[in-house]
Amino acid sequence: MLLIPFLLLLSLLLIFIKTLTTKKGKLPPGPPKLPILGNLHQLGPFPHRSTWQLSKKHGPIMLLQLGSTPTLVVSSAEAAKEVLKIHDLECWSRPPLAGPKRLTYNFQDVAFAPYGHYWKEMRKICVAELFSMKRVQSFQSVREEEVDLLIESVSGSATLANPVDLSKCSFSLTASIIFRIVFGKQFQVNLTTISYKKWYLRRKLCWEAFVPRIFSHHLDSGPTKGDEEDIVDVLLRMEKDQTQNDAIQLTKDHIKAILMDIFVAGIDTAAISMIWAMAELARKPTAMKKAQNEIRSCVGKKGKLTENDVSKLTYLNMVIKETLRLHPAGVLLLPRETMSQIKIGDYDINPRTRIAVNVWAIGRDPDIWDNPEEFIPESFIDNPIDLKGQHFELLPFGGGRRICPGINMGMTVLELALANLLYFDWKHGREILVEYLVPTLSATISTGTSRSFQSSLNIGMKLHHVICDLICFTESLNYVNSPISRAYMCNIGTTRHHQRMRCQSVNQLLYQYYLWSIYISCTSSHPTVAGLCRFVPSSLAVVVKPRFFIWVWCSN
Repeated sequence: MLLIPFLLLLSLLLIFIKTLTTKKGKLPPGPPKLPILGNLHQLGPFPHRSTWQLSKKHGPIMLLQLGSTPTLVVSSAEAAKEVLKIHDLECWSRPPLAGPKRLTYNFQDVAFAPYGHYWKEMRKICVAELFSMKRVQSFQSVREEEVDLLIESVSGSATLANPVDLSKCSFSLTASIIFRIVFGKQFQVNLTTISYKKWYLRRKLCWEAFVPRIFSHHLDSGPTKGDEEDIVDVLLRMEKDQTQNDAIQLTKDHIKAILMDIFVAGIDTAAISMIWAMAELARKPTAMKKAQNEIRSCVGKKGKLTENDVSKLTYLNMVIKETLRLHPAGVLLLPRETMSQIKIGDYDINPRTRIAVNVWAIGRDPDIWDNPEEFIPESFIDNPIDLKGQHFELLPFGGGRRICPGINMGMTVLELALANLLYFDWKHGREILVEYLVPTLSATISTGTSRSFQSSLNIGMKLHHVICDLICFTESLNYVNSPISRAYMCNIGTTRHHQRMRCQSVNQLLYQYYLWSIYISCTSSHPTVAGLCRFVPSSLAVVVKPRFFIWVWCSN
């Protein structure tokens, strides 16, 4: 019984010593914090909303204490520019978090690799070999074929008056495209409800057994050239052709880590954006009509749109920008970490401070946008703001040296799929309700199409059923074996808290796990946390049990 008070006293002493030895300077303002927990209790299930509300009181440059880790949250375009451009060199590293470490084979990927020579070389590989414009164009036929299959499925359901889950269709589309681009084969994706333990076991068995077989199949098939190369072909070729003098030596783990990045980021972002765009257009019939008129005028008598037509669709481009302004897939971007003392605004930022850029809040800044909560594509008429990370008012793909290298691939899929879906007529039968903060759009939408289909089509846009569940490869839940997470799981297990949790995207969910993995990492310096967390209310927990698992198999 004396152990817990002793450990608590020891932890407080360590905190006191660290406080005395830390150079403070003029730190950014922030809300009052609790011992050990810091401001973790103020994040809630949706950190982007919570930090947005806190920034209204404490300012767009705000310092939070998450466990033992100081975290800077920036919520304005000016502050984001300082982080992502002016001080990019000092802020482009990643914190060494446990979840991403396991996920990426000890940071051998691109997204989570810390600053250094390795990251620079891997970034060059991605930009020059994997996601160059030439490579993206080489997969044009793959994207068009998969979109055609989606449209055939929707058309068939409309003919038979069968309901279609647009969320499932969107995720299946992006998953199918990614599988073909990466592996060069068609895969069928099924969602199966399972428990967490089975999910984790099957994930390990699936990924660790499946990917080496894919490697063997590609090696046995011999080299491919030009447009026939898929992502695995490119990486295996580079591994084979490398010499001892190369900057880095690629291994199979490097390749698997890069593939993990592609799956986690590629499947989620385009699908979520597609669903949000359709939902917002369904709520704005005038905007939908403008988009449809533009698309049908472009199609003419061809019957379908190709990627060559998409560049002509200026209003659709505005629709996509407005969707990504209101609903960015990565609401807080991936966390960064300062490598030296810097100054953001009038404040001193110490080394090893985590940085979160709240792009969701920036997209709703009334100083930048008129009627920021409204979906108004016309806001981008004669507006030079684009999505390439140079305009800090709109950063759905990040900015600076850490901008998403797959931006061209993702945007191409999104534009092509939306253009073909909007060739149909969409009418909603009742008011579409968007729950507070929850991207769950339950609507009945009648769809008669310009393709001579007279039947109605019921679309249930239920994002939360497939948000975090589609990616079986995500290992950000690996910390569930730690004492603190077991206590959280114990608390949550007797409540319905995890059933009420809804996340905007896999990226948002991952960031929540990253924030909480900071908390869990405190166990090394604060041994009392594991014991204390048994008394933490379950409302503080951010744990969502995965309910689905991807089964994949290669078609003949």
